Amino acid sequence: MCGIIGYCGHRPAVPIVLEGLEHLEYRGYDSAGVGYVLNSELQVVRAKGKLKNLSEKFQQERNALTVTCAIGHTRWATHGVPEERNAHPHLSNSKRLAIVHNGIIENYLEIREELLQKSYRFASDTDSEVLVNLIEDRLAEEHDLLHALSAALQLAHGAYAICLLDRDDPNKLYAARLSAPLIFGRGIGENFIASDIPAFLAYTRDVIFLEDGDILVADSQNYTLWRSSDLNEIQRPAQQIQWNMQAAQKGGYRHFMLKEIFEQPKVISDALSGRLDDGRVLLPELDALPVPKRLHIIACGTSFHAGLWGQHLIEDWARIPVQVEIASEFRYKERLLLDPEQDMVLVISQSGETADTLAALRMAKELHVPTLGLCNVLGSSMAREAGAVLYTQAGPEISVASTKAMTSQMIMLACLALYYGRRSLTLADDDIRRHLERLQRLPLMLETALPEMHSMARQLARKYAQAKSFFYLGRGHCFSLALEGALKLKELSYIHAEGYAAGEMKHGPIALIDPSFPTFVLAPRDDLYEKIKSNIVEIQSRQGQIIVLTNAESDLHSVDIWRIPALQGPLTAFLLLPCLQLFSYEMADYLGKDVDQPRNLAKSVTVE
Repeated sequence: MCGIIGYCGHRPAVPIVLEGLEHLEYRGYDSAGVGYVLNSELQVVRAKGKLKNLSEKFQQERNALTVTCAIGHTRWATHGVPEERNAHPHLSNSKRLAIVHNGIIENYLEIREELLQKSYRFASDTDSEVLVNLIEDRLAEEHDLLHALSAALQLAHGAYAICLLDRDDPNKLYAARLSAPLIFGRGIGENFIASDIPAFLAYTRDVIFLEDGDILVADSQNYTLWRSSDLNEIQRPAQQIQWNMQAAQKGGYRHFMLKEIFEQPKVISDALSGRLDDGRVLLPELDALPVPKRLHIIACGTSFHAGLWGQHLIEDWARIPVQVEIASEFRYKERLLLDPEQDMVLVISQSGETADTLAALRMAKELHVPTLGLCNVLGSSMAREAGAVLYTQAGPEISVASTKAMTSQMIMLACLALYYGRRSLTLADDDIRRHLERLQRLPLMLETALPEMHSMARQLARKYAQAKSFFYLGRGHCFSLALEGALKLKELSYIHAEGYAAGEMKHGPIALIDPSFPTFVLAPRDDLYEKIKSNIVEIQSRQGQIIVLTNAESDLHSVDIWRIPALQGPLTAFLLLPCLQLFSYEMADYLGKDVDQPRNLAKSVTVE
């Protein structure tokens, strides 16, 4: 995996493909390449590292500017080290076909062995080169490339999103998907294939989301969708995306991450838009579904932390028992606890394409358990496959490290808790109104506080930038935020960090405390405030440095106090979270790290 772009139209294709790859840089990558047909021969230009290395190579490839059909790829290594020979596109042995591929072909070693016995040779370590040669091998037995592609895909097991270019038909693109995102962009006199919308958003907003088992064939004017298994033609209407290029650009900010942190007041307003009416939360998507007796929240990474935070609200406000699980663990455990009559599975994913989370969703559906998806992308696999879906309406999130996406997920989880609290009669109308008033005050409170938060984050980052490790501590709903704060510091600055439930410190981790091992403590004024103060004293007695993030008038001494506006209850999280994000951002920026594209990371993890 990571980024795919294909173009066929009336403009010079290579500049458009390079531009599209730039708009996909946020997904993370280690190499890149472009393929096209010139003078009846397939040409592939590839480079290790950043896109600028690839662009420099095209300074010597001026003739490439004349072609009007091309494919491109940014690679995040799965098979083979990050070297130019493993970069995409990959050529078939005869150099008739070129492929760009996201996903994993699970049986590629068996296919490779069969092809080796037929005298095929391989220049890379990738499963993608095996796949393009399998398609070529099928082409010898089928009467056209469409049938050969279909036949090859029946033999290839795993996940894929591919775009294919044929030397003998150079103005046509072939694309297919299974369990990996791929989108068709329909323009006027030009068409696009991409793994994500920003790749072609400057040219068209009319899209068709390819579904599992689709094959698409397109030239500059026309396109046809086929079902891979039997090559029956499919009719599917295009949808119009409401995002615009301005939303996918930095807008004067130093990094996308900083821009997206400062967008969070608007994210909260947008998520609440149309959801509140006369002291009630409106979630018509759920009105036909029963209130679950048990809720299983399944997610990965930051979305998992959002789920942990939501667990507290749903259990407290709606009195529904909630179990939160990591998707990659849930999908391999016994399913004894899932009961279609009592349970509901809620899956959370910013992209709606996270492989492990989708697998968990499909398991639940196999057991006929009601499913609910929470995601940001219209038409994503999760949105299509879940029994009901709640959209977070966060807009495009470009930075690899998620910020505003988590905020939008938490807002929807708060709305879900209030919605179920009302339906279950566990919350009085006055309590619901009070919580909603706090939610509605949040955008202005946060917008006013963000500049000062940013300034304090910068000061603290300079003081603690030499730390090699960090603890993040929280109690109650703040435990999930401690986990997220530690994750952000690891992702961005490459500083080791661990999030802990504060009460667990004395059960082992406190052995690590010394003057060079700082602790970041989340200490809002709530029922657990006195308990967290005791944990702070325990750390102080071992000469540990401490940052205390609080909305209380604290009497603590010899610690760095970071005070935020006062807000009661768990909704304080919406003021705590941006501070954690800004601290990690400033640490990484001060240390000279690649903030928007941290090493080894990808935005949308579509492989297991």
